[in-house]
Amino acid sequence: MSDAQTLIENRPPSVAALFLERVAATPDAEAYRYPVPSASGQGPDDWKSLTWAQAAERVYAIAAGLIELGVHPEERVALASTTRVEWLLADLGIMCAGAATTTIYPQTNAEESAFILSDSESKVLIAENAEQLAKALDQRAGLPDLHHVVVIDPAGVDGDDFVLTLDELERRGAAYLEEHPQLIKERVGALTKDQLATLIYTSGTTGRPKGVRLPHDNWAYMAKAIASTGLIGPDDVQYLWLPLAHVFGKVLTSGQIEVGHVTAVDGRVDRIIENLPVVQPTYMAAVPRIFEKVYNGVAAKAREGGAAKYKIFQWAAGVAREYARVTQDNFRRTGVHSAPARLAAKHKIADALVYSKIREAFGGRLRACVSGSAALAPEIGYFFAGAGIHILEGYGLTESSAASFVNPGEAYRTGTVGKPLPGTEVRIADDGEILLRGPGIMQGYHKLPEKTAEVLESDGWFHTGDIGELSPDGYLRITDRKKDLIKTSGGKYIAPAEVEGQFKAVCPYVSNILVHGADRNFCTALIALDEEAILKWADENGLQGKSYAEVVAAPQTVEMVDGYVRQLNEGLQRWQTIKKFRLLPRDLDVEHGEITPSLKLKRPVVEREYKHLIEEMYAGTREA
Repeated sequence: MSDAQTLIENRPPSVAALFLERVAATPDAEAYRYPVPSASGQGPDDWKSLTWAQAAERVYAIAAGLIELGVHPEERVALASTTRVEWLLADLGIMCAGAATTTIYPQTNAEESAFILSDSESKVLIAENAEQLAKALDQRAGLPDLHHVVVIDPAGVDGDDFVLTLDELERRGAAYLEEHPQLIKERVGALTKDQLATLIYTSGTTGRPKGVRLPHDNWAYMAKAIASTGLIGPDDVQYLWLPLAHVFGKVLTSGQIEVGHVTAVDGRVDRIIENLPVVQPTYMAAVPRIFEKVYNGVAAKAREGGAAKYKIFQWAAGVAREYARVTQDNFRRTGVHSAPARLAAKHKIADALVYSKIREAFGGRLRACVSGSAALAPEIGYFFAGAGIHILEGYGLTESSAASFVNPGEAYRTGTVGKPLPGTEVRIADDGEILLRGPGIMQGYHKLPEKTAEVLESDGWFHTGDIGELSPDGYLRITDRKKDLIKTSGGKYIAPAEVEGQFKAVCPYVSNILVHGADRNFCTALIALDEEAILKWADENGLQGKSYAEVVAAPQTVEMVDGYVRQLNEGLQRWQTIKKFRLLPRDLDVEHGEITPSLKLKRPVVEREYKHLIEEMYAGTREA
């Protein structure tokens, strides 16, 4: 048996048990780092730390406080908050109480929040602030199971028997622990691997979201499997900003507890650029949109510097991609990242002029990034790889506890999602669908046995709904969502995500793009531009002072984007090419339900919202 198999097979029943082991092993080591606004309210935040022992003191107090409120094993405690250190402490407290966390995105509206609270039968809600509390109070009449709301940030909140602050909960818990000093050890010791740990509601594109039941064993397996890859070690510093209500953010907490490294946590997306040089992470996880924005930002900055500077950037970007392709190919054949002398010389010059500045913006110590949740355009992946920012794409779903595949360190291959984690099995069905089996797979959908039976076979194989192909040596490439494949009226199949990814690598102003063409005789696209990037372009092109909507409606903007569409089409098969496009009057966003909180496109919603633009593009053609 390999070391990885031994590590995985000897896992404890829960991450709560792993947490107790971690605290006992390294009580004085730094566990979490988090920002606190400076005393003056001006200037940068101060960063504070918690050791594992200090974190445990708060976690155990939260756990005991919940028990004192009457929360029993496997009962649900909902958590509606942005990513912050209290989210991590509360989630661990819930698990150490033997209860299960129901995650709710803070952007979720009151009606859907109420549905999740009701469907999960959550007994307690831990809400970030007055805004999250208000949603629960608005719907309180329809939530007979909800007995208490605990508020993390109490500003503007009036307490009563129903509402208490997190500080109060911790004080009550600490007092309860004095009377019952063995309480936490007993609760954690009683946990079994099949008990529910987490209930995550998938943000479905149609209908109500489904609650995915993830037992304690899923997270214990993930902790051990991630550690066994060797991708992270005890000296790492992780920068965690992803939404913890999403499975991708949540799984990162399990690996950290097993390995024992530092996590710096701050979910404010607008602070990422500011935080990176302060935190100086060695690794971080992100979704493709973040890398697209960084790439577009670097390109825009170069363009602002004048024609010569932009030409240098374009040359350096080309060198980066070529260098990444060549070195990855050579590593595949020889086990060594090498490049011909002439390319290596060009790369060294480009590094001094361009790449080193990009690495500094990421904090200067970044060893690798993990990208997931959606496909990263290979051209953007190759650019960063060549610049020394190694993006290891991974793959998984809420139903598989997020991390089913990840690229293996130095042997990573851009354009693939790597190899399965130890203990996870994969096979490709006859129609190309990816099937998974292993300890990371969910128990099923909460109170939806028919929906569970649609995707989970009796022998444990889970139907992902994604189409992919495996290389002879086990690397997986995702080609598309099964339900998103387009079949034109001419009978040709098109993977829209592939075309959309290529456009994002070509056009530095795009934010979101949706390719349409099902049952049509040609493809069209709806394109939303990045507001910051396009308004800078507008200032340089005679459109100063115009609003976003006015800029995207301007003929010169349409003409500029048309140039990028033509450039895209040059690299596509004839039936894949974009014949017509429309620029959207605003960017797609979570608030309008057009993208998920993890920044995935909700195709049916966008197509329904902009049906008039789609029909306009096909009007007057033979099929109209």
